[in-house]
Amino acid sequence: MSGIQEVIEAGVGRFQHFLSGVLGGWHPEAFFWRILLTVIAIGALFLFIMIAYRLLRRVDARLESWRGTRIPPIRVQTCEIISADRLTNMLKWLVRKSRLLVWVVALYVFIPLILSFFPQTRGLVTRYLDYLIAPIYRLFWGMVSFIPNLVFIAVVVVVVRYVLKVLGVIFTEVHSGRIAFSGFHRDWALPTFKLVRVLIIVLAVVLVSPYVPGFGSPAFQGVSIFFGLLLSLGSTAAIANIVAGVALTYMRPFKTGDRVRIADTMGDVVEKTLLITRVRTIKNVEVTIPNSMVLGSHMVNLSALAEQTGLILYTSVTIGYDVPWRKVHELLIEAARATRDILADPAPFVLQTSLNDFSIAYELNAYTANVKELLKIQSELHQNIQDRFNDAGVEIMSPTYSAIRDGNQATIPEDYLPKTAALKGFRILPPEIFSPGAPR
Repeated sequence: MSGIQEVIEAGVGRFQHFLSGVLGGWHPEAFFWRILLTVIAIGALFLFIMIAYRLLRRVDARLESWRGTRIPPIRVQTCEIISADRLTNMLKWLVRKSRLLVWVVALYVFIPLILSFFPQTRGLVTRYLDYLIAPIYRLFWGMVSFIPNLVFIAVVVVVVRYVLKVLGVIFTEVHSGRIAFSGFHRDWALPTFKLVRVLIIVLAVVLVSPYVPGFGSPAFQGVSIFFGLLLSLGSTAAIANIVAGVALTYMRPFKTGDRVRIADTMGDVVEKTLLITRVRTIKNVEVTIPNSMVLGSHMVNLSALAEQTGLILYTSVTIGYDVPWRKVHELLIEAARATRDILADPAPFVLQTSLNDFSIAYELNAYTANVKELLKIQSELHQNIQDRFNDAGVEIMSPTYSAIRDGNQATIPEDYLPKTAALKGFRILPPEIFSPGAPR
């Protein structure tokens, strides 16, 4: 009997020791009050969340009622950056996302409070707060220590901004012609300003970079190397086009609106950037040509001197030797003068470019200032040449002779022959002359 009693007493002792460990050595009534406080804290948590949600719903409804009335659009001078409707939607989105912030704040406050009710979990509160407060503490003091660097960055940004404004005004005046520099063309102003702006911004980034947090960290260096490698491997063609674009800017082979021929493409230049040149062909097709290809190909600018001295439009005909060359010159010049948009001064002229076996090659040259209608002018010129030669009875056809020349008439024009010269014809002999035994 005494053995059983000893076992029971030992079990009760162990249970009391376990209960005392759970309750922290306190009376069970204290444990009851801790549970009660925990329930109250959880109720207060949900009550706080309900009140916060109700306030957020009211704010959302109030924002909706202010749409287009008390919420004005954001403007910069006369330019509307964000409309009133879009701004209202953004504010409502922030209100809806604030629900997550309510939960974060509530849990941040109530979890340590509940854990502090029990002696066994009070140590977790300190650890829990350390985990949450340490990042905030580091962030706060990091921002405080960053203030001098931030001031330096702000000064650099302000200086660069006003320097770019001053340079923008100067280059704009140069582009408009109100400011002129010897040897500096007006169409260089805007491209030069863009290049100078890029260089100044790059210089500012280089100056500011050491003052950015994490600049010297291995992660920052690794990311810089990675992007530098990507840029060097993937932008070879782009860099080549940019260099070619800069060269074309200062070479000034053409400008926007000129009629040009680049390789096998002829048309009007509609856009010229550092990377590409866009040309609208005479068939109304837009062709995009990389600047490296433009620089590596031959370029013909048909508009460069058209307004000053005129562009020479030329065409060729081959006429036989039997037509006097002065007559051909006269007919070709008459056809040129009858053509629309052909200039009277300088006057059209004709060149004899070749003395062929059966014909002479005549090249008609005429000046025009209207390069936009070049094909139409040339077509009308061909029509007038046909009309003038047909009216004069001159065939525009290169003769090919296959006759026996011994008795034929010469192709020399009659005006060049002496008036006493007899016309030659074929000599026809009787057949008996060619009979056997006949005297020769």
